[in-house]
Amino acid sequence: MDERLAHGLMERLNADAQRIARRFGLQYRQIAAERAGVKRRYGVCYADGSIRIRLRHSLTGRSLKYSSLVNTLCHELAHLRHFNHGLRFRAFYGELLDFARREGIYQPGRTQPVAWAETSERPRRAARAPDTQLTLF
Repeated sequence: MDERLAHGLMERLNADAQRIARRFGLQYRQIAAERAGVKRRYGVCYADGSIRIRLRHSLTGRSLKYSSLVNTLCHELAHLRHFNHGLRFRAFYGELLDFARREGIYQPGRTQPVAWAETSERPRRAARAPDTQLTLF
């Protein structure tokens, strides 16, 4: 993944994180790209509020779909309120995803989300699609 594309993805992810966090009263320290060598996780939230998101598939090195990045972002943002994977965490994570879906931030099933990171244009808000299984790459 070239630097320009990674930078564009992180700018867009940070802007979307701010919208989601503001809506739910969440505060984080920073959101950054995960180190290239990390293969065991898609994201991590540290106790100090730092969040790291993996941008590439661990085997192919290809960019993950933007919907996958937003899914991971919502998961890590949910940890800011519930630092576990219990029932309250899962319910809150679902609320974050639902909000992101309504706002057009989370659009699983889209085929070209990475291209949006290269421009300042945002996709138009789509009608709520039926739930689909998330494809990570």
